[in-house]
Amino acid sequence: MGHHHSAEELDGVAFWENHYGQSERIWSGKVNQVIENLVSPLTPGTSLDIGCGEGGDVLWLATHGWKATGLDISPTAINRAREEAKKHDIDEADVQFVASDLGQWDTDLTFDLVTLSFFQAPFEFPRADFLRKAASFVAPGGHLLALSHAARPSWAPPVDHEFPAFPTPAEELEALSLDLDQWNIVKAEVVQRSIIAPTGEPAVMEDSVVFVQRKA
Repeated sequence: MGHHHSAEELDGVAFWENHYGQSERIWSGKVNQVIENLVSPLTPGTSLDIGCGEGGDVLWLATHGWKATGLDISPTAINRAREEAKKHDIDEADVQFVASDLGQWDTDLTFDLVTLSFFQAPFEFPRADFLRKAASFVAPGGHLLALSHAARPSWAPPVDHEFPAFPTPAEELEALSLDLDQWNIVKAEVVQRSIIAPTGEPAVMEDSVVFVQRKA
């Protein structure tokens, strides 16, 4: 029985393969500041990064004591992540990368930390379903960190379409529809971080941060 791909799913794979195929390296490879700040105080355990791209956050977690897994829809991005892990001599027992669409992927495992960073795209996809699926992978006592662009970058020209959406922390929590008897909301706010714009000028990015903990 052949596996049936929806047109939307193929759009997703094709879009991200094209995105990663445009250059040797898309991301900086450095961990996101927000992740570093929120995760550093946690006791390392098992982690899952959904939409891990070229694996920068996963490799940072793996070198900070976590047994880290990265999942991404783009085989090109996953291959790059695996190469980076080899370059850094990270033990294979500490890091693994999976090329799969979250909609198709499943596991019986639960994780002490599940992250979704900038899980946004310029087309429609069932983001709320994916957020809830991500939350289902969190172990008792574990954390979910959903990090999103809260606005277009300060240098970006305005556009006349609604994708990608820029969710507020309140909208993220609404999409997650967590049972607050089972979860604590640790942080839900928009944070600013300083970056350098493509023009070389200092610029500001606004990130929507939702950090929640499943009660033990």
